[in-house]
Formats: sequence, C-alpha cells, structure tokens
Amino acid sequence: MSIKTRLQLIGAFCAIFIFTQAKGQIGSSTYSSIGIGDMNNSGLTPNQAMGGLGISYGDAWSVNQVNPALSVKNNVFNFQAAFNYKRFSAQTATSSSTLDGGGLSNVVMSLPIKPRKWTVGMGLNQISTVDYEHLVEAPVVNSDLNSVSRIRGRGGISEVYVSTGFELFRNFNLGFHGSYIFGSTINRQQLTLTDEDGVVQGGASEYYDRLSLSDFSFKGGAHYALRTGERSRLNFGAIYHVFGDLEGKKFAKMAGIGQASDPDSNGQTVFNNEKGSIYLPNKLGYGISFEKINKFVIGLEAQHQDFREYESFIGLNEGLGNSFKVGLGGQFVPDIYSLESAFMRSTFRAGVEFEQTPYLIGQNKVNDIGINFGASVPMNSLSLLNMAVKVGQRGTTENGLVKENYFKVSLGFSINDNSWFYKKVFE
Repeated sequence: MSIKTRLQLIGAFCAIFIFTQAKGQIGSSTYSSIGIGDMNNSGLTPNQAMGGLGISYGDAWSVNQVNPALSVKNNVFNFQAAFNYKRFSAQTATSSSTLDGGGLSNVVMSLPIKPRKWTVGMGLNQISTVDYEHLVEAPVVNSDLNSVSRIRGRGGISEVYVSTGFELFRNFNLGFHGSYIFGSTINRQQLTLTDEDGVVQGGASEYYDRLSLSDFSFKGGAHYALRTGERSRLNFGAIYHVFGDLEGKKFAKMAGIGQASDPDSNGQTVFNNEKGSIYLPNKLGYGISFEKINKFVIGLEAQHQDFREYESFIGLNEGLGNSFKVGLGGQFVPDIYSLESAFMRSTFRAGVEFEQTPYLIGQNKVNDIGINFGASVPMNSLSLLNMAVKVGQRGTTENGLVKENYFKVSLGFSINDNSWFYKKVFE
C-alpha cells in the first residue's frame, strides 16, 4: 500500500469524523424512547457475528474495540469500517407495524508501534441509538373529540476515541481507551384534536426536546492467555467502562407544529440551552474463551450495567433497571494456509446473545434474545470483507409491552497492511 493511499485513507477517516454526526445513527426500536436509547454492547462486525465475543478474544486482522488490551494482537496496520441495517416488526396486543433504519456504524484503525508489544488506535463508534415513532389515539374525557399524538425520536451518542494496548509481561496485556463523547437526542410530540369525522379542531401543538451531550469517558481492559498445549490456550479478559456524569445542555419548547425547534418563534420555552448533566452508569464485562490457534475459538462472556443508577437531565430514572448481557459464540477457519481457495481461508462465525435490557414497563422486564452468524472473506492476501447477521426477538405482547422481531445486517471491510512500519529495501 503506497504512502499516498495511506494518506487518502486517513483523510477519508477524518472526513467521516466531521460529517457522521448527522448521518451515522442507526436503529428503529420502539424501546429506544426510554433513557438514552439502545446501547451498543456487541462491538464491531466480527464481534457481532460471534454473539458479541470480544472481551476475551481478538485476532490480528480485525480491530478489537471492545477490549483495548487485545489491540496488541494487531501486528499489522488495520483500517476497518462498517454499515448496519435493521428491520423491526413491532407488535402489540392490538396492532403491528414495520420499522427500519440504517447507516454508518463505525470507522476505526489500529497501528502497531511495536508489533505484538505495543499498539495504538483511534476510531469513531456508536454508543447508543434513539430512533422511534409512536402514534397514540385516544378519546378526550367529557368531550366528543379525539386526541392524536405523534411522538418521534432521533439521534444518539457517539464517541471519538484513542486507545493503546501493551504487553505488561509475557501473555498478559493491559489496554486503555479514552473517549470524547458527543451527540444529540431529539424528541418531538405533536398533538392534534379531531372530531368524529376526523376534522382537526383548534390549533395543533408541538413539544420539542433536544439534549446535547459533550464529555469524556474512560475504559480499561486486561487480557491473559494461558497455554494449554502447543497450539491451544485459554483466554481470560475483563473491561471496565467509566461513564458517570456526562455534561450537556438542553433545549425544550412548546409551540405550534413546525415552530417549536425555533428559539425565536412564539411559544413557551421550558429549557433554553441550559447546562446540566445525565448520569450514565459504568459498565463491567468479563469472559473466557478457548482457542485452537489458527483453527477455532469458542467463548462465553458477560456484561453488566446497572441502570437503576441512571439519572436524566432533570434527575429522574425514567423506568430503567439493572441490565446484563450474556453471549456465547465462536469462529472456525477451514484451512488458514490454503493457497488455492479463499473459501478455505475464510473465517466463519456464529453465536447467541441473551440480554436483559434496562427497560422496565410497569415493572415488567424486557428481554432480548438473538442468533448471530457471519464471516470474514479474504479480498487479497491480508484484507477482508466482513459480514454479520442477527435474527432476534425483544419483548412480548403481554402486559402492555411491544414485541419486536428484528433482522440486523452489518457489512464492512478490514484493510490490513504489513508494510506500514517497514522501510523499503528495493525501489
């Protein structure tokens, strides 16, 4: 890979940083209207294909954003990006609808300063997503009118991060990941009154609410490999992600439809870009995996985040509880040394995930279970085309909840270059 090509990649990478805040949110879940939205607990595309496996295992050909200690595995320059698409079929006891959404998910890179000893990385990644639309119709008490309320939410939280991983001593690595967290969530509620014939009566109103966050977070990771044979080992990993109080500002206003987002329009301003914070609880993750080197991996990992500690901008919890996720997954390579078949050198992955989400609806917990699979297919000697698919179900139609059957695809690539830190011998 030429110097010019490398600089073009970095230029494109920085350009995506600048322009992705408006384009990079994905999702479409009814439950993302609660709290800070849907949290991304499954990592990048290769991790997603294995049920989120990434705390205890990483390889040389993919960036591991989940556990910074495993970035030491990247003994070549790696540039990785992915796009995600989700399709939801949402059902209640009386109605159903289909929702979808997609966009840029992540752009990351890893640079080995000293191969297998010290690595640095940087990237743009999604932390949470808000993407929902509700339509609520109800009769107005003591009148012949009906109220029609359309509630919409968009946005989410992203991070720009720098990370480093290093070998502290043989088979034991540590890593650190510092993030600048940014993003906005926008919620609109439009209310109209109609008579029995559906004719609008009186003036329609809109409530507009925008929360913008801008702060820093920190994640630490550790990894230890225990040799169990000449070509096998047990991997142990752990992470701790510190969020805490995230500073931001809030604008909220009640006005006519289409006017509430304008600070200068007529209406009632509730928050005028007032400074404050939310409290996002810290995350703990740990796992174990068994690896037959260059052949297969199988692992079990868990993550915990206690959203009972969550506080919104106005100090409320908003119906959130303890959250945890368990993932079981692995990968298999038929023949990594095959010279004739790209299929034999491909990495095939599968996994299952169970998550007790933080959402509490009338004290009813919302569970999410999914089946994952995917692959990394060689595009040349080092670079890969990555794909992950997840089919799952969240929630139920009982107790007034919403059941979501969903289908998610993540498609991306890894560009690897083992000449980044090597001087040319011949021109």
